[in-house]
Amino acid sequence: MVEENRNKTGQWVSGVGIFCNVLLAVLKMIIGLSFGMISIVADSVNNFSDSISSIVSLIGFKLAEKPADEDHPFGYARFEYISGLVVAFLVMLAGVELLKESIEKIISPTELKFGIVMYLVLIFSILVKFGMMIFYKKMGEKIGSKTLVAAAQDSRNDVFATSAVLIAAILCYVTKLNLDGIMGTLVAAFVLWSGIGLVKDTMNPLLGEMPDQELVQKIKTKFLSYDGILGIHDLMIHDYGPEHRIVSCHVEVPAERGIIACHDLVDKIEQEMEAEFHMSVLIHYDPVITDEGKQNPVLKLMKEEAKKIDPRITLHDYREGTCDNKTRISFDCVVPNEVKEEKNLTDEEVREYLEKKLSEKYPEFEVKIHFDHGLIFRND
Repeated sequence: MVEENRNKTGQWVSGVGIFCNVLLAVLKMIIGLSFGMISIVADSVNNFSDSISSIVSLIGFKLAEKPADEDHPFGYARFEYISGLVVAFLVMLAGVELLKESIEKIISPTELKFGIVMYLVLIFSILVKFGMMIFYKKMGEKIGSKTLVAAAQDSRNDVFATSAVLIAAILCYVTKLNLDGIMGTLVAAFVLWSGIGLVKDTMNPLLGEMPDQELVQKIKTKFLSYDGILGIHDLMIHDYGPEHRIVSCHVEVPAERGIIACHDLVDKIEQEMEAEFHMSVLIHYDPVITDEGKQNPVLKLMKEEAKKIDPRITLHDYREGTCDNKTRISFDCVVPNEVKEEKNLTDEEVREYLEKKLSEKYPEFEVKIHFDHGLIFRND
């Protein structure tokens, strides 16, 4: 129901955007052609591109409604991201065309006309776009839509662009200087720059960006609020579109609790987090011996040596076995990026140091160290 309401809201907002942008585009095109001002025509084309963007957004929200099927088990919610990317490219295309026409206007200027209707249309456009900016932003934040938030940014840019056109028109009338082509070029460059920014914003979730840190903090706090969770590592958030995210992670639990108790705890956490965050949760639990007297001496040595390098370096998933009369151990090591940057340290240097310390005290052991770059949290 949450997902259905979200898509319906997105479609309704996109419909409002189509109406407003088409209205402004038609008014500006008529005024721009009537008074021979390329800057107003450029602004009109910008609004036409916005209306196309709203249509693409509408299609994106509609396609995102399709349920999961055999070929797409995670659904079609990423269509919203794809539609946002299409919007960004359309904005860039409009910017390039406007830039070309404006430069031609600078090279070959034409006589300009002025009238009160022209100024009224521009003022009306500024007010409408300002209202759309607030509307898009509010609704985008309400349903968590990056496409609508991007549309709000584009409307904000339009407010600046049309204001600049209005100021230029006033200056042209007062000074008798033909600034139309120059202002058209500036508007075009502004539109093009906005498009580049939108491409970046919409590409990130498709490429697999770092999760929102506020969301990560909420997930961390929720995990560590449970009695029996000692720490979290290998936390990953897989984004298949708004309201279609999967969280997977490893949690450390006291080995003394027993398999059944740990399994029940993990099941409880998965169910409660799915209900609270509206995302699928998959948890793997790692038993950890909490009694210091029973802790593996080799693991204790490795942890102590790792902390000598830097206290922020952590180890987990320790495993030990015998093969061909040799004792082989393996564990995961996490060296935070800030540690690497501050100390100009590499994973390989940490590996060499730990292997050396292990061989000095336990020469009969073979070790395999895997460097983990997942998100790590400790319940310290």
